[in-house]
Amino acid sequence: MNDALMERLQLFLTKEGNQSLLGTPATEEQIAEAEKQLGLSLDQDYVQFIRSFGGAYAGLSVHAFSNGSSIGRESVTELTLSFREDYKDTAMSGLLARSAVFSMDGSGNPILLDPEGRVLLIDHDNGDYEVIAESFAALIEENFIEW
Repeated sequence: MNDALMERLQLFLTKEGNQSLLGTPATEEQIAEAEKQLGLSLDQDYVQFIRSFGGAYAGLSVHAFSNGSSIGRESVTELTLSFREDYKDTAMSGLLARSAVFSMDGSGNPILLDPEGRVLLIDHDNGDYEVIAESFAALIEENFIEW
């Protein structure tokens, strides 16, 4: 992620009144354990984000391991494993087996990073998915607005 975006996020998340939107930065051990449990390498822009902010708000909730209190308790590992279980007998099972679920939309649909680094949204009603951003950094750049 570019330095200007990281600085905007830092200023916003550390601003007085926004503490519930900021998590605890992820450790190398947490990242390595998640990659081991999920059987994949986490996207580098996502890793940069969670190393800096933990699970935090950036235009949408981004789950990590220690999330801001407004984000929800589920870790990226728990979200991913839960959705893998929920979709195990569907056409999405192969995609989820190679992807990390880091967020959900307002309807409970999983938002994930696929092996190519794209951000996908799966519609849990019909199993279809759409690419909502070409990268994690692009997703944050498109959705993050300071208030």
